[in-house]
Amino acid sequence: MASDKTRLAVCAAVARILRAERNKRGLSLSAVATAAGLSRQMISFVEQETRNPTLDTILRMCDAMDVNIETVLKQAQREARK
Repeated sequence: MASDKTRLAVCAAVARILRAERNKRGLSLSAVATAAGLSRQMISFVEQETRNPTLDTILRMCDAMDVNIETVLKQAQREARK
């Protein structure tokens, strides 16, 4: 089982990756929120790491940005190990 420190590092990395993907695609918070069926504030909370999103929220955000969740999670795990 992963330590608390590792889990927190993975969560933080997921937030950074999702924000980077949104910016790379030139999408606004509102555009992602609308496409994901979430509030703009929820997207902001996730990206600013003030809330740990549910799996459903991460899936919705990934789908809205056409990002593969498996890729995001693998990248986050790699970053957390550094």
